[in-house]
Amino acid sequence: MNKRVSPIGKADGTTFENLAERVKNVHNATSSVAKGAVNQLLTIRNWAIGCYIVEYEQEGSDRAKYGVRLLQNLADKLSIKGLDRSMLNICRLFYIRYPQICATVSHKLQMIDNSKYPISTQSLNNVGKERSNEICDSVNHKFMTPPEILLTHLSFTHIREILSIDDPMERFFYELECIKGTWSVRELRRQIDTKLYFRSGISKKPELLLQRVEKGGADAVLSVKDAYTLDFLDLNAKDEFSETELEQAIMNHLQEFLLEMGKGFCFEARQKRIIIDDEYYFIDLVLYNRLLHCNVIVELKVGKFHIEHAAQLNAYISYFKDCEMVDGDNPPIGILLCTEKGPKMVQYVLNGMDEKLFVSTYKLQLPDKQQLENFLIKEVKEMGL
Repeated sequence: MNKRVSPIGKADGTTFENLAERVKNVHNATSSVAKGAVNQLLTIRNWAIGCYIVEYEQEGSDRAKYGVRLLQNLADKLSIKGLDRSMLNICRLFYIRYPQICATVSHKLQMIDNSKYPISTQSLNNVGKERSNEICDSVNHKFMTPPEILLTHLSFTHIREILSIDDPMERFFYELECIKGTWSVRELRRQIDTKLYFRSGISKKPELLLQRVEKGGADAVLSVKDAYTLDFLDLNAKDEFSETELEQAIMNHLQEFLLEMGKGFCFEARQKRIIIDDEYYFIDLVLYNRLLHCNVIVELKVGKFHIEHAAQLNAYISYFKDCEMVDGDNPPIGILLCTEKGPKMVQYVLNGMDEKLFVSTYKLQLPDKQQLENFLIKEVKEMGL
């Protein structure tokens, strides 16, 4: 880690006792301000605490005494509710990953009446500028949410979810879309879990994908993705594999697959046997969505979409309507997963068929990063950042 200079004041001869005092002061000063500004000040406090910790790790005169137990010792010394070892570590990570907000934090702290709990804010030293360039440059464009927007539009609970992401460009994507779509923390967590960032890179029309996400609420649950990312299956797209092998790989990673499918999905059956006109047929996967109260029939194909695939899935949907639905169930949904599809052919084939039949593609590898960068540049321009 590069050596840092504290942007909010450096005390002479920094010691562990001095570190604890500075953390207490910034906590007390921000806690004493009117409750209306609590969310923003909590974010500011946490960044400042992270700054103090990193500075002590680098320059503390007695830092060798504490070593790897520094955060635990500090938490014990402070005895402040909510500032345990885990939270102090998050504050430290926040400071390291968001150096660009140093000037804004220092300015906000200076505006607080801190006569009772003095906060040292002298001499901004351009801290963090040496790391700002790490936040993904693309030609002359920087993927960096302006500090004021970050502090005023995202709570620290939102930021905490985003901090778990290592890739700076991916963090920026979720900051941007969270602000744009006014996501709740739960919605943000769901979009991270279902890899919206990568799905946007794969989708041929990411704008439409994100528009569906921005609707939020119950409507977001109903959306079937145009493309699913199944990189967790450990299958190589260049290798040949059968539908049985694809199905088995999904069963081996069932939890990840259900998360990728969306909200509320539960596993019900694999190779479910049904009888139509005295002949046996086997459905690849039968899921149930507890939020939609309906079965979801999934058919897997290892190649391109063909007309007969839709007819097969439509027959399965009709069978479930007649023979499997129980009181309280809504009509079943059918999803055909294939590696490739022609949009016009899908449109013509599905015209007149059950409106709850969908054809989606799946990718076994993540998209090219340049594709994601180009999309983000477009998003930034549209938002005027």
